Amino acid sequence: MSTEQLLPEGDSLRKAVKWMSTMCKEHPDRKRKDIIKEAEIRFDLSPKECEFLERKFSVS
Repeated sequence: MSTEQLLPEGDSLRKAVKWMSTMCKEHPDRKRKDIIKEAEIRFDLSPKECEFLERKFSVS
């Protein structure tokens, strides 16, 4: 997967992805689903941006 496919367009979404990456590394015991939900609220993401995070970062 190329870097272009992972970089979202919006500034808030970029900050959310960076924050999520840090949280996943610093707190490997936390559920990814919880980190995603917190990022959605913390960065005031749109429904479309929330769908992006859930689609790209949820663990099956």
